[in-house]
Amino acid sequence: MFRNPPGDSAGRLIDTAGLKGRRVGGAVVSEKHANFIVNDRKGTAADVRRLAEQVRAEVRARHGTDLAFEVEFVGDWTGWTAEEP
Repeated sequence: MFRNPPGDSAGRLIDTAGLKGRRVGGAVVSEKHANFIVNDRKGTAADVRRLAEQVRAEVRARHGTDLAFEVEFVGDWTGWTAEEP
């Protein structure tokens, strides 16, 4: 989901921020590998994006590191608006 920042691992930062299992709608941070967001088959593109933005904000707040997206967001964006975390 995210690029590894220099000298660290995005998965480690997400894990140590306690975000495994964090859910927005049908999207959830994987319990197996924190740098994956999985869809429970009911999630929308907007759910995934909202969760990803929450993860970025939480990692920034806890670790002072800005995570860059590894993925490109494509698809139907109905229902998604940028929200302040």
